[in-house]
Amino acid sequence: MAHIVMTSTSRTGGERDRAVQRKVYDFLDTVQNDETTARGLIESVPGAHDERVRLGRIGLGHSAILFHVVPATGDGSYVYVGVWDDAAAADLAPRAELRVNPVNGVLDLVLHDADAPLTTVDEPVRSAPRGYLAESGFTLTQLTDELGLAPALAAKVLAAVDDNEINDLAAEVECWQGSAILELACGVAISEIRAKLRLDENPVDPSSGEDEQILQALTHPASQLRFTYIGENTDELRRVIEGGSFAAWRTFLHPEQRAYAEKRYNGAFRLSGGAGTGKTVVALHRARNLWRRHRNARIVLTTFNRTLARQLHTDLLALEPDITIASAPGEPGIYIDGVDKLASDVLARAGDLVPVAESVLGSATAVSTRRTDTTKVWREVTKSVETTLDSRLTTPTFLDNEYTAVVLANKVTTVAEYAKVARAGRGVRLNRAQRLAVWKLMEAFRRHSRMDGTVSFPEVLALAAEYLRRRDTETEQFLADHVIIDEAQDLHATHWAMLRSLVAEGPDDLFIAEDSHQRIFGQPVVLGRLGVKIIGRSRRLTLNYRTTAENLRFAVDILAGGDYQDLEEADETTHGYRSARTGPEPVLVECASLSEELDRVSELVREWLDDDVEASSIAILTRGRNERSQFVRALGERGIEARVLDDNPAGPGHVQVLTMHRAKGMEFAKVILAGVDDAHVPAKSVLSEAPEEERGEAELRERSLLYVAASRARDQLVVTWSGRASALLRTAVAV
Repeated sequence: MAHIVMTSTSRTGGERDRAVQRKVYDFLDTVQNDETTARGLIESVPGAHDERVRLGRIGLGHSAILFHVVPATGDGSYVYVGVWDDAAAADLAPRAELRVNPVNGVLDLVLHDADAPLTTVDEPVRSAPRGYLAESGFTLTQLTDELGLAPALAAKVLAAVDDNEINDLAAEVECWQGSAILELACGVAISEIRAKLRLDENPVDPSSGEDEQILQALTHPASQLRFTYIGENTDELRRVIEGGSFAAWRTFLHPEQRAYAEKRYNGAFRLSGGAGTGKTVVALHRARNLWRRHRNARIVLTTFNRTLARQLHTDLLALEPDITIASAPGEPGIYIDGVDKLASDVLARAGDLVPVAESVLGSATAVSTRRTDTTKVWREVTKSVETTLDSRLTTPTFLDNEYTAVVLANKVTTVAEYAKVARAGRGVRLNRAQRLAVWKLMEAFRRHSRMDGTVSFPEVLALAAEYLRRRDTETEQFLADHVIIDEAQDLHATHWAMLRSLVAEGPDDLFIAEDSHQRIFGQPVVLGRLGVKIIGRSRRLTLNYRTTAENLRFAVDILAGGDYQDLEEADETTHGYRSARTGPEPVLVECASLSEELDRVSELVREWLDDDVEASSIAILTRGRNERSQFVRALGERGIEARVLDDNPAGPGHVQVLTMHRAKGMEFAKVILAGVDDAHVPAKSVLSEAPEEERGEAELRERSLLYVAASRARDQLVVTWSGRASALLRTAVAV
C-alpha cells in the first residue's frame, strides 16, 4: 500500500473549484488504496531535475505534482505537492526537487531556475551581500554552513537593508527557512535558532540510499513544518483535501511547538506567548499526545469560559476524530469544559457537602445549584449595611475581588481570621477598622446568598477545591492524571486552588498556557503563592501565525504604555514578537460624528462583500453591548446582514458584530475596531469604580482588551472612531 505525504502548502483546498477538489480526493484515494490503477494516471517527467517527480493526470484540465519515493524495502510513498492547470504543472514539475539538507537533515522542496512560491529558489550567488545583518557581523558562511540556508537565500537575507525587508523576505519563504530568517531579524543567535528549530536532531543516516534518506528526513521536527503522512483512514484524506489551507495548525507544528507538545516534564510547566503564537495549538496537541500515550488516562482540558471550551472541543475532534471524550471529570479520556463548569461537575459527584461548606463558608448548609448574581447582591448589600467605608471600597468590583482573592482563597470564616489574614497582591491597604467594616459586608453577602439559596461561581470553585483536598487526603486518589489549562492568565485564586487539587504533584501534572498581556478579567495572581510550583519549567513563544506583521506591530504598540507581569511575577515583555506573514497596514478612520462612523463602517463592509469576502469572516468589535447593538442596527438599515455574536457560535452568511471581550480566542479575516474614542475606550465606568490604588491595574486590563481586539485580525485591520481618538491609540494617532 502506498503512503501519502502532504505538504503544508499543498494546493488542494478552498481556492480550487469544488469539482477539481473532488478529483484531487479521488486521485489521491486511488494512489493510497489502489496503486496499480493509479499508475495508469501517473507519468514520469523527462529531463526533470529530480527523477522522482511525477505528474498525475486528475482530469478537468488539471494535473498534480508529486514525488515517488521508493525505499529498498517496504512500501513506497508519494509526496503530494499540489494541483495546477496542465500547462502550469508541466512547467513546474521538471524544475522541482526533493532534497535532504546536507547541513541539518531537513527535507527541502526546491524549485530550480525560476522565482516561484514552492520554496527557496535554487540559484547562484552573484554578489557579496552588505546589508543590515551583514553589518551586524553575520556572514554568508554562518547562514549556509551553520544554519543550512540555501546560498541564494542567505545572500538575499544579508543584503536586506533593515529588519522590515528581512521580514518581507521571510514571509515569502516557506517553513523552517522562513522561521530561521525571522529569528535572525530579531537578533537571535544562530545557536539559539538551531535549538528552537531542533536542527541538531539530524535523523539521516548518510550511508543509506537517497530514497531512504528522504524518508528519514521526513521525521525531522523541522521537516514536519511542511510534510506529514496521511493515515490510511479515507476520512482523514477527505478532511485534508476539503480543508482548504488544511487548517495547518492541526499537523504542521513548528519544531519548538512540537517539543512543548511532546516533552515529558517533572512537574507543572508554563507556556507563555503573545496572541496568535499557537499556545492553544500546543495545548490541544499535548492533550492528544497524553491520550495516545495512555488511553485510559484521565485528562482535563479546561479554559476560562464555556465558549472557548466549545472551540477546544471542536478543534480537538478535528485533530483526532476518534479521541475519547470524557463526560465527567474522573472518567478515562479527555474532559473538556470551562473551568467554572468543571468545578460544578466536581461538586456534582460529591456526596455530603455540608462539612465542606462549613469549612469554606462558615455555615453548615446544603450547597445549592443556583448561582448568585454577584453584582446585584453586592449593590444590595452596600445599600442595606451601614458603613463608614470610602465609596471606592464599596464597589461590586472591589468587594468581589476581595471576597475571592482573600476570603475564599484563605477559607476565612470569622472576623478574627479576616483581621489578620495576609492580603498579598491586593493593591489597596486596609487598616483594622476598615477590615472590620469590610467583613460586615462579607457576612451580609453570605447571609443574603443563604436566604436566596444560591452560591456564587467563586464559592463553587472554593467548595470544589476543599472537597478535592479532603478527598485527596482521605483516599490519596486524585481525580485527574493530567490537567491542561488554556487562557490561564484570566483565572483567579479559587480557580487555581481547585485546579491544583485536581491532580497530584508530579510528572506532567499541570500544563499552563497563558499570555499576561491578554488578561482582561480579574486581578493578577502569582502561581507560587497558590501552590503551583513552576521552578524553571517556563518557556515563551514569539512567532505569530495569525496576524500579519503590520497588524501585529499595531497591536503590540498598544501595550507599549503599560508594565505587565506574568504568572511568576516576572516582567512580561513583547521583545521578539514577530509574524510569519505580511499584509496591508492597518487603516485608521477618523469621523466627525457617530452617524458618519456608522456610514463609513457600512460602506467598508459593503466593499468587502462586493469583493466576495465571506460575510462571517468579517467582524466588527465594540467596547460595549450598546455600541454593538448600534452597529447591528446600522448595518441592517443599510441592507447588510449582520448578527450579534454572544453565546451563539459564529455562522455563515452574516457579518459578525461582537464585544471585544467576546472576541477573545477568535480570529477573522477582516476586523473593524469601532468606536475606539476617548469616551468608550478605556471604559469610563471601569476606571471610576476602581480604587485609586487599583486604577493602574484597571487601565492595564483596558489596554490589554484593545490589544486582544486588534490581534483578532488575520489580514485586514481597520480602526474607527468619532470625535477624539482613544488615548490608547497614542502611538498611531496624534491625540
